[in-house]
Amino acid sequence: MIERPIRLCVIDDISSVVEMITSRIDWTSYGIEIAGTAGSGVDGLRLVEETRPDIVLTDIRMPRMDGLEMTAHILKLDPHCKVVILSGFTDFAYAQQAIRLGAFDFLKKPFSRAEIVKVVLKAKEAWEEERRSLIEVHEMEKRLKKSMPLLRQEYLNTLVHHRTNAEQAENRWRYFQIPLEPVQLVAMIVEIDRFDGSFAALPTHEVELIRFALQNILEETIGTFTKGVVFRESASRHACILNCDDPELASRIADRCCAHIALYTRFTISIGIGLIADDLSQLPDSYEQALHAFSYHFYTGGNGAFSFAHIAGADKEPPRFAPAAAQELLFALRAGNLEKSSVLLTQLLNDLFTGTPKPDYMISVCYELAFMMLRVLLEKLPYEQVRGLERRIRENKAAEPTMQELRQLLGDICRKGCKWIEMQRTSESEQIVRQSMQYIRDNLKQPLTVEQCAKQANLSAGYFSNVFKKIVGMTVQQFITQERIERAKQMLIEDYQVQEISDALSYEHRRYFSEVFKKVTGMTPSEFRQAYLGKAEP
Repeated sequence: MIERPIRLCVIDDISSVVEMITSRIDWTSYGIEIAGTAGSGVDGLRLVEETRPDIVLTDIRMPRMDGLEMTAHILKLDPHCKVVILSGFTDFAYAQQAIRLGAFDFLKKPFSRAEIVKVVLKAKEAWEEERRSLIEVHEMEKRLKKSMPLLRQEYLNTLVHHRTNAEQAENRWRYFQIPLEPVQLVAMIVEIDRFDGSFAALPTHEVELIRFALQNILEETIGTFTKGVVFRESASRHACILNCDDPELASRIADRCCAHIALYTRFTISIGIGLIADDLSQLPDSYEQALHAFSYHFYTGGNGAFSFAHIAGADKEPPRFAPAAAQELLFALRAGNLEKSSVLLTQLLNDLFTGTPKPDYMISVCYELAFMMLRVLLEKLPYEQVRGLERRIRENKAAEPTMQELRQLLGDICRKGCKWIEMQRTSESEQIVRQSMQYIRDNLKQPLTVEQCAKQANLSAGYFSNVFKKIVGMTVQQFITQERIERAKQMLIEDYQVQEISDALSYEHRRYFSEVFKKVTGMTPSEFRQAYLGKAEP
């Protein structure tokens, strides 16, 4: 810790005493060097001023200035210097007075060299211990100074979140050297828009550069209007405290901050502004107001500032969506009617977002609607198909969405749900139609009708006819005729008689069968047989 020897001065008007102390003791072996000697109080004080010793041995009685007066001067010059008084038996009262003045110790004459060494080493140890303490204090002060920005940030974070006594807060305010007046304060909350989606995956050093740029621009912009401090609250959020007595000025400052960030960086910010706090005890109120105002970036999606002074009293809760309107939407969704569902959803949302309802309330209502729609889809579709939408709803909710993002989410639920229901309906219809087509092929010898086929499929004749034509591309009767003619061709090739074929395919008359066959194929049954087998009807 100490790389130099301890410096010792000896002051006594008796030269033999001085000579004994300085010459007959090996001070270097104790890490001590003689800085100088003097024979009077005046000369001794001059010596101390010149050499600045760590320890002084001085007689209490000397000409021109005694040891008491000199001790007072020495300790005034260097309070850490250890003064040891050398006194005779009759000077004991003076020695005690010297101790009261601040002298370290006293030694009665006559004394031995061992006693001198002992008292000097005692003074040396005290000086070194005191020096160690001073160095520790100095190091602590250095660490404190180095940590002051972080400690100041922690204090400001505590101050805006927890109410405190104004007088106590001002004491800490001065201790942390906050460069603001502790009155007429406004809290602002500043957050980087879409930080998690745009910047969270960047390397740490790039994120730190973004934060540094944000804080630097905020400080410079605020500084052109008023005094302010900016401190970090989270990865994407900073808080600001300004000296300001005008809500309109606070709004102008926030607008300028938004403009400068958009101009000089590749990101944008949203700002919430609280009301004016008269003193530090009201600062948490201003912060809470800033938080509430900040939530209104829900309507803009970012790059804007909202002041509590402007929204207070205007953010009334709207009525919940009308049950009839919600039910109508859910019925349309359940039916897979995309066009009607989209119109009803748009109308419902437009009614809900009339004015400026409280964002938290609107978010809650929209997610309630989203889960209602999800439950309808789960009634019609397997969970595995709907699970992705459910996950998206929960992720969207955790990401603090904007109004536009919520509208997009609800619209996507509507579009995807209707598409899936329609696909499922089409798939089910195709299966029914395929079964009906096979039923027709298996029963061509029966007098088939649309009603009979529909009954077999457990559907109404009208609905069955529409679904069949939509999927097959022809009417039920056309398909029956086509299948009978194809079967007739096969039987003609297999050399069945026309009458046999007519009876087997449930035609009442041979003539009618021949007319239908020719209408479909362009040939009579005999001409078809002649064309394929090279022989006519016998």
